[in-house]
This record gives sequence, structure tokens and C-alpha cells, in this order.
Amino acid sequence: MNSTKKQARVAGLLYLLASIPGVFCLIYVPSHFIVSGDAAATASKIAASEFVFRLGILSELAGFIGFIFVVRALYRLFCAVSKAQASLMVTLMLVSIPISLLNVLNEMAALRLLHGGDFLSVFSQPQREALALLFLKLHFDGFVIAQVFWGLWLVPFGVLVYKSGFLPRVLGILLVMACFGYLANTLVAFDLLPDVAVSRLIGQLTICELPIILWLLIVGAKDQPLAATA
Repeated sequence: MNSTKKQARVAGLLYLLASIPGVFCLIYVPSHFIVSGDAAATASKIAASEFVFRLGILSELAGFIGFIFVVRALYRLFCAVSKAQASLMVTLMLVSIPISLLNVLNEMAALRLLHGGDFLSVFSQPQREALALLFLKLHFDGFVIAQVFWGLWLVPFGVLVYKSGFLPRVLGILLVMACFGYLANTLVAFDLLPDVAVSRLIGQLTICELPIILWLLIVGAKDQPLAATA
């Protein structure tokens, strides 16, 4: 029979592997390629390093698909703790995945515009560059929408960790705190929360998701049969 320790480490490994591409596509690519308010400079940066830009697209697809397996592994770990909470956790994460995958189309549309083509000849080069930047901004907006669910799924996840008995309760509390970080970032992006120091500080709470990944991978959980967690 599988133990909670073994299943926790499997979940932690998958969690880490699925998260690594996110660092590249969510942090490095936008900061490296997008020049705010300057469509021509953005287009020039993409043309100079198009392979890296395409690698960012591939990393998005890999990361979000990877989270399907992450949440499946977590469900196996926690379903005996509370099947209702575990199902809610899975549902909220899985809702975000098609949003995130479809959002990749905005980056592909930007590439199409920059490459041009006969059917795009009605647009001048500056117009195509401006439209490409528009799609890249829509890509950011798509992430803003998806991260609502990136936050919400952490609440049932945190409850499961807190109730499990085989993981430290503080990790569950940190997961719920991380949820507020994601939601705060969404509200700031939609101008529903002032972009001031307090809002930015709340947004940094997303880092509270990191400890559970490291704990699952390195420490695992109290060693006991999965069936005994009920």
C-alpha cells in the first residue's frame, strides 16, 4: 500500500517541475521582451530573440499541463482527509487550466502579426506592431483572470493540509495567505485596489505557496498508509 510520505514526495516533485516553467514564462519573458508603451521596441526585441520567445510559449503549455498531474497527485494524497475539500481543490485548479492554455493564443497572435503575410498587407508595419503589443497586453490580462483560480484553489488545499495530521498546520495557513496575495494582485490589475505599498505587500504573499512545495519534496509527510488518513 502506498504511504503518505511517498505520495507527498511524488506530489512535491510534480509541483516543482510544473512551477519551474512558470518562473520563465511569467517573469522572465514579459520583463525581457515587453517594452511598455513602445510597440516598435517590443517587436525588435522579439525579432532578435524569437527562439526564446517561442520557448516561453512552450514553457507555458508545459507548466499548465503539468498542473493537471500535480492536482491529481494531491487529490490522491488528501482525498481520505476530506473528499469534498479535495474535489473542490481539483475543480478550482482545473478551471484555471483551459483559461491559461487559451491565453497562449494571444502570444501566438502577436507572432503572426509581426511575421506579416499577404492577408495582413492591409496593415502597415507600425500598425501590426501596435496590434502585437495589444495582444501581449491581453495575454497579461488573461493571466490576471487565471490567477483568481490560482489563488482560490489554495484555500481548500490549505484546509486539507491543516486537517491532515501528517503535514504541519502552519503550511495550511500559509497556503490560505498565498490565496490573498493572488487575489490582491488581480484587484490591483483591475484598478479595484489602489497600487500602493500595502497592496503590493499583500500581493507578495504569493510567496507563501513556496514552503508547501519544498516540504512535500524534501520532507514528505508522516509515514502512514494512505487509507489510514481517514
